[in-house]
Amino acid sequence: MQEAILVLNAGSSSIKFAIYALGEGDSLTLRVAGQAQGIPERPGIVMYSGDGEKLQTMQLPRGADHEHALSMLTDFASLYVEDLEFIACGHRVVHGGTDYAEPVLIDHEVYRRLERLIPLAPLHQPHNLRAVKAFEQLYPTTPQIACFDTAFHRTQPAVAQAFALPHKYTEQGVLRYGFHGLSYEYIAQALHGYDKLAATGRVVVAHLGNGASMCAISRGQSIATSMGFTALDGLPMGQRCGNIDPGVVLYLMQNEGMSVEEVEELLYRRSGLLGMSGISSDMRELLDKEDDPRACRALDVYTYRAQREIGSLVAALRGMDALVFTAGVGENAPAIREWICQDLTWLGVYLDHEANDAGEARISTEDSPVSVWVIPTDEELMIARHTLKLVRQLPRR
Repeated sequence: MQEAILVLNAGSSSIKFAIYALGEGDSLTLRVAGQAQGIPERPGIVMYSGDGEKLQTMQLPRGADHEHALSMLTDFASLYVEDLEFIACGHRVVHGGTDYAEPVLIDHEVYRRLERLIPLAPLHQPHNLRAVKAFEQLYPTTPQIACFDTAFHRTQPAVAQAFALPHKYTEQGVLRYGFHGLSYEYIAQALHGYDKLAATGRVVVAHLGNGASMCAISRGQSIATSMGFTALDGLPMGQRCGNIDPGVVLYLMQNEGMSVEEVEELLYRRSGLLGMSGISSDMRELLDKEDDPRACRALDVYTYRAQREIGSLVAALRGMDALVFTAGVGENAPAIREWICQDLTWLGVYLDHEANDAGEARISTEDSPVSVWVIPTDEELMIARHTLKLVRQLPRR
């Protein structure tokens, strides 16, 4: 049997997965990937081969939970990887708090500490941990590794992590943690294959998806990022508000009589592109409705705030050598990239419009002082690399 790593990335209604076979020199080859989605209302599984060919789709019984979906997913995946044996399972865990600055083997104590962080990532952490429990039921002796979205940002200087609050709250862990770290770490490594000068210099990476953030990276390390204590901060997102004056929250509670739960629902699920447009949280739908003033307003705010955030991160870096777009919107929406870049010429960003429209890797002109790139992220591969490295350090059983 050939050794393999399973990667799980669990959300509120989906479980993304990838299976990597280990080759010579512990090389990683993607064999099968896909997701269980629509949990629990319309659950189904879609599965792809390593080269992107669709292998199978199947609907699951209505009401199927994460445990059921994972069980069915592994059953179907086993049909295509009968020659593989899992030596470990790597999980994306959104929040590692101050305790974890690198991947860790999950045991009872680690799991208990991660449960305490649920209030800091209520949309993600509970589902990340449910996947851990679900996998343990299926493979009780297989090591599980937690890989954290916050870990990459632990290199930031103290001033970048601090809030202007009494010090006792800082000591309690009220800090700017930052998220999407696995994506940023992957881009920092992948950039060497695109622009070696930029990879060792000053880079702003824009991870633009349903969740969106930006990160200032210097010599491969995180210096500053747009998200803070929770994944609610920073850029406007699909349904999340991003940066907001705390006084707005006080106003909503004091003058509108909103409860904590109602404010949480508003800021996490009814704001962002969805709230501003009143149409959709999906960037594709809004781009198709450019003649609708509500869609235009949402897109204008989105790109304006992105430009402001880039300026802030450039200040933290004291300059910029490259700008990288990644994630669903960053990789697939040339109009958004163009609108963000068009007012950044003062920073030395000169967009090549034809290259941008064609979806090429480099979308800046040859004479642009700042190179601009579109680089697909791969959080699952980053998790697999971390998992393999750590599991090789464990005592052999």
